[in-house]
Amino acid sequence: MAKLRIALVAGEASGDILGAGLMRALKVQHPAIEFIGVGGPLMQAEGLTSYFPMERLSVMGLVEVLGRLRELLARRKLLIKTLIDEKPDVFIGIDAPDFTLNIELKLRQAGIKTVHYVSPSVWAWRQKRVLKIREGCDLMLTLLPFEARFYEEKGVPVRFVGHTLADAIPLQADRDAARTELGLTAGPLVALMPGSRGGEVGRLGSLFFDAAERLQVLKPGVRFVLPCASPQRRAQIETLLEGRNLPLTLLDGQSHLALAACDAVLIASGTATLEALLYKRPMVVAYRLAPLTFWILKRMVKSPYISLPNLLAQRLLVPELLQDDATPEALAHTLLPLIDGGEEQTRGFDAIHRTLRRDASNQAADAVLNLIGHKREAL
Repeated sequence: MAKLRIALVAGEASGDILGAGLMRALKVQHPAIEFIGVGGPLMQAEGLTSYFPMERLSVMGLVEVLGRLRELLARRKLLIKTLIDEKPDVFIGIDAPDFTLNIELKLRQAGIKTVHYVSPSVWAWRQKRVLKIREGCDLMLTLLPFEARFYEEKGVPVRFVGHTLADAIPLQADRDAARTELGLTAGPLVALMPGSRGGEVGRLGSLFFDAAERLQVLKPGVRFVLPCASPQRRAQIETLLEGRNLPLTLLDGQSHLALAACDAVLIASGTATLEALLYKRPMVVAYRLAPLTFWILKRMVKSPYISLPNLLAQRLLVPELLQDDATPEALAHTLLPLIDGGEEQTRGFDAIHRTLRRDASNQAADAVLNLIGHKREAL
């Protein structure tokens, strides 16, 4: 069996998880593979030789990127030169589009096949990026079906592979077992998920707690659970809770346990809404941005919805309360009927879960090997 050399670059922890799953699946289908590029501990454990630590690419926020721009550009330039010299059979950029799309363009011009795994949100805004993707990318692998339709319309070779979370999360989560584990077996339980970043929690934390206090009046006996994304977020949330008397359990991480245990969720728009959908928990999505940012995005974003459940359903399946519409009263009153109901949402969620559950890592591996002319050799 001919040995393959596959290059991969991931820029953050979520990409490291996807990359490791893809590498595992590739090795099952074609055991003789050498992996080079940039990845985190999970990808390295699967056999990747990482040219430098992935953490050097994990930069959030405009100001932070500007502070590191010179280093990032130098690393990318050297990486492109190294990979052109190494001549891998295929290059796979995993998410991190601002870093990887440029690499794909240069490598494809040098005659190396290129794949991009996880579509950037080009269907929502900055649609012109699709021209760069079409020029630099032999194959786009999307996690979501509506993304694949967008690329097909734009003439970009694409394959919808499904979402690894949909594979990992069971079709029916055991609510009673999760509640027992948390010690929260009595009464209705609502999960509060105001986001994982400091700015989000700063804008939404007090709003969510005000809504929870109003919900207590409307639904006596209700309790709350909030998974904190990090020790920093926990400290921030504890400060916001000072002087309040909410029956609220804070968790360190454990967002999946909180979702499995709850009856309904008040949630910030973001990736967590997909997790809530996969756990079939009725939700109200809320979001607030700085007024100027909201004004700008409103003019740039081409989509009628902002939350993933509605984008996936292609209709208003879950309520979205944004900006000035996100008041404590509106959130509490919209959430109230979902605690004991929400069947329309959960039926929609179940259908979407089944659509996304496609054994994503194996689908992606199959697509990559097909692209470079190596059909499935083993199963």
